[in-house]
Amino acid sequence: VNDALTELVSRYPDVDLLVLTEEQREFVLERFISMDVYRRFALDVGKHIQDKASSAAVGLLRLRQAREYIRETVIASFKRIRAGSRALSRSDITRLVQRVLGDAFDVFSEYAE
Repeated sequence: VNDALTELVSRYPDVDLLVLTEEQREFVLERFISMDVYRRFALDVGKHIQDKASSAAVGLLRLRQAREYIRETVIASFKRIRAGSRALSRSDITRLVQRVLGDAFDVFSEYAE
């Protein structure tokens, strides 16, 4: 949550954390979810990716690529949900997390092999 709020303050320097707009709440949720999914991904396969890399720098680069992929996928998913003009539900978030995590495993599976 701290990282998501830090990004919020960077994006909206005059934000009142006690009175967030709907846009700001969604921004924090979006960032939190992307960080949470990345951390789950890194816990599951991060060590394998680093062990299989030709160097520590390559391993870190691959993890950075995975983090960016997950972040952009979550952002795109939120945009699609907002474009549908409906409120974000708990089940939407659960499905989003499962789908993005599964996609990340598929896309980056060769790094862990």
